[in-house]
Amino acid sequence: MLNRRHLLAAGTLAPLPLWLPGIAQAQAKKDTVVLGMTLEPPGLDPTAGAASSIAEITHYNLYETLTKINSDGSVSPLLAESWEVSPDLKSYTFKLRKGVTFHNGEPFNANSVKFSFDRAAGEKSTNKDKRTFANLTAQVVDEHTVVILNKEIDPDLLFVLGQATSIIVEPKSADSNATKPIGTGPYKLGNWSKGASITLEAWPQYRNPGSIRIRRATFRFISDAAAQVAALLAGDVDIFPRVSARGIDQFKTNPRYQVVISGSRAKTIVAINERRKPLDDVRVRRALSAAIDRKAVIAGAAEGLGVPIGSHYVPGAYGYVDTTGINPFDVEKAKKLLAEAGVKTPLSLSMTLPPTPYARQGGEIIAAQLAKIGVEVKLQNVEWAQWLSGTYTNKNYDLSLISHVEPFDLENYTRPDYYWGYKSEKFNKLFEQIKLEARPADRSRLLGEAQRLLAEDAANVYLYQPQWVTIAAKNVRGLWKDMPIFINDLSSMYWA
Repeated sequence: MLNRRHLLAAGTLAPLPLWLPGIAQAQAKKDTVVLGMTLEPPGLDPTAGAASSIAEITHYNLYETLTKINSDGSVSPLLAESWEVSPDLKSYTFKLRKGVTFHNGEPFNANSVKFSFDRAAGEKSTNKDKRTFANLTAQVVDEHTVVILNKEIDPDLLFVLGQATSIIVEPKSADSNATKPIGTGPYKLGNWSKGASITLEAWPQYRNPGSIRIRRATFRFISDAAAQVAALLAGDVDIFPRVSARGIDQFKTNPRYQVVISGSRAKTIVAINERRKPLDDVRVRRALSAAIDRKAVIAGAAEGLGVPIGSHYVPGAYGYVDTTGINPFDVEKAKKLLAEAGVKTPLSLSMTLPPTPYARQGGEIIAAQLAKIGVEVKLQNVEWAQWLSGTYTNKNYDLSLISHVEPFDLENYTRPDYYWGYKSEKFNKLFEQIKLEARPADRSRLLGEAQRLLAEDAANVYLYQPQWVTIAAKNVRGLWKDMPIFINDLSSMYWA
């Protein structure tokens, strides 16, 4: 490297040519980035599992969808250039982008769209939105035109088709996407060091390579809140989306960093396994809800960055109603409800806690609150893979503190096989009406009724709508202001 000492030793003060390597490097903008993530994904196929960490790495980076969801919740074209919707809102005609290929060189076309949607609805599908795709029929009109027929009216379908569960996959490689992902996105998998990091490399054959300013992105997995802060302060991580809010103040006052606080559609809840006694008794579930002080949980587990909720729906979402008054914090009422249900205290329950800081910190607070009504909670710290297999898949739990990040997931309450086991014919009929109602005012009213019913049934303990914190180096640009979905859109990022 040339420096002032070398120049003086050479006895010359001649102007430096602009092509010298040291000068060229100084002028070149940085094109790599390191992102922090709390959880490592179990695989890299978002159609195969429920973990949001899969989409955080793959969505819009490795794989693409017909539509793209933006930070403000709006929808724009991606693999589809345009679309037309029939008057009855059940038929969508998509004109597909031409000249698009998958990473393995195979062409993207209407057949790959049909294959992807048929696969998502198929008998062997583990797509968490399988029921949505079961209502869809894809018809190939020509190579670049596909018609999607929906059995039901869904005003949010264009949004749904931009989610990670709706990625378009290549038929020959789809079965191996969990470890060898093949998509149409601007990045390819570079390296996966299990337990440590995943690196994505820009794909030179992307249809618009000049628009991609980050050439390499590394995702480092750091679950411990203190370690997250340390990595940021040391400069080992450039961006940490959805970082633990603990220690945020020191970054707000440090000129090296920017702090972005984002709205979300997430719902942080205490999930209740209603298959187990006495949790199948609504009085017991209401008692648990009444015993928990939402504001204290928000203050202790989320550093105050959250809004209380009383049902599985959040402020800002279409049709939202405030249900926090249905099961308010009331310790004496909680004790009476347990007595009415014939529960003898102490009642022993277990609570599984995934490795996220909000869960580990919140679990301690909630256990202390429930102890005041005679409920002894045994906290079980589990890794994410254990939570997915034990709690989510095998339903081996009593309670679990978890944040559901999907924007439109009320339908999970119609699924008797879902991990919390809620069953209500009244709710099922109400949700069916919601799906078929085309008039906005009536749809909003029905959504309100659904929220109230879940609150009255205390289907789960509804805690708060989290606000996500992103801490990044001050010169990073293209960060999402709000997060209607969980992604890290590398194509929008660059260094100033």
